[in-house]
Amino acid sequence: MPTRYRTAFLDAGGVLVGPNWERTAVALARHGVTVTPAALAAAEPSVKRRLDVPPTIRATTDEKRGFLFYDLILAEAGIAASAETNAALAELRAFHDVENMWDVMPDDALSALRRLRDAGLQTVVVSNSNGTVDHLFSRIGLAPFIDVVIDSAVERIEKPDPRLFRIALDRSGADPRATIHCGDLYEVDIVGARAAGLPAVLLDTAGLYDHTDCPRVHSLTEYADRLLAGEFD
Repeated sequence: MPTRYRTAFLDAGGVLVGPNWERTAVALARHGVTVTPAALAAAEPSVKRRLDVPPTIRATTDEKRGFLFYDLILAEAGIAASAETNAALAELRAFHDVENMWDVMPDDALSALRRLRDAGLQTVVVSNSNGTVDHLFSRIGLAPFIDVVIDSAVERIEKPDPRLFRIALDRSGADPRATIHCGDLYEVDIVGARAAGLPAVLLDTAGLYDHTDCPRVHSLTEYADRLLAGEFD
């Protein structure tokens, strides 16, 4: 195998799974708010980029950013905050607390994971989440492709704190010299992984990080291609 890496750390939300905009639109419609899933999805990249700045990351938790994320998505999609939108979001949050709203996989997620595992890499998820990632992966069929899941709510430590990556290294038995991380938020994933002494690649599907100082890929397929070709060694 050309690459020196033997373990691939991966973020969950924004990398292996994304928000269910169909469910979001349906919940809003139940409360009299009309918006298409496509409009919500189109708003996501710019909203994520707005949140991915040092002052916001340092001043908030993952949970608080999640609430802000949905408020900004609606605003970006042209939907004003109201009692109706608040009711719909409360309904969605109740679902998320149990089942996890981020349950839509990119089309290439499973094929990319299969390629990494077929090449002999261990796959480890290092996620800022709400304690439901294990359940989510079992529910949507991702569990067989992941060796270890590290969920920040379970560990009570969030990225970019490097301790979460160190827990992942310890739990998986991975060699830090042969481990690489892939995430979608620079200030959370790249900064956190580097603080733990790990190289990291940014998944930038919308091309919004042109001037960052780390390798970028536009899809999981590209990530697997370049990783297995030794381009990140």
